[in-house]
Amino acid sequence: MDCLIGWVINNAVRVVLIAAKHTALAKTRLAPVIPDAERRVLAEAMFRDVLAAALASRIAERVAVVSSDATLLEIAAESGALKIDEMVPRGLNAAVRMATSMLVEAGATQLCTVLSDIPLVTGADIDAVFSAIPGEGGVVLVPSRDFSGTNIIARAPGDLISTIFGRLSLVKHLEECKQRGLTCEVMRLAGPALDLDLLADLMEFVRVGKPTNTLNQLSRLGIALD
Repeated sequence: MDCLIGWVINNAVRVVLIAAKHTALAKTRLAPVIPDAERRVLAEAMFRDVLAAALASRIAERVAVVSSDATLLEIAAESGALKIDEMVPRGLNAAVRMATSMLVEAGATQLCTVLSDIPLVTGADIDAVFSAIPGEGGVVLVPSRDFSGTNIIARAPGDLISTIFGRLSLVKHLEECKQRGLTCEVMRLAGPALDLDLLADLMEFVRVGKPTNTLNQLSRLGIALD
């Protein structure tokens, strides 16, 4: 794929991979409270915050974005991130699998995959995840707030296990690591733990109140008003 042409890589490349759904398909559980067009704008705002965090990482050497959304890919390219166009929505795990294969083939040895709906993540969070990867290789999992989902997964080598994002993904990732005898660490991080799927998540995000693109958008929607 042409997104990797001219990408000069070195040994031990650490890459952040942001997995972003097409905004038309994102945040469907918010449909009862936020109209379609506004949900798309909100999904883009969250993506911008996650992208900014990835670019702020001191440890990551590259940032890549996989998506079928042309707007998000253009934002990524303008920021200097690598864009990986899945062409059509394949589903989150299929998209990550495709991007992982490309990045590992290009030389990535440590891959930190971040979902695009955790706008409180910071560059320091991502650095902490990279730093937690065992020297001999393994997996680091950052769970969702309810300790059922996986919001960040770091793998070394980058394709050590497949991602199983979705219902009870944390348990599924842990089980695969256990069955294969792989070193796996669960790292609880408050910011990345908050993914925005429900109205209650939005209200918690507003309560925390950190200035972000997401908070600005929620303010515009009237959700972040006192």
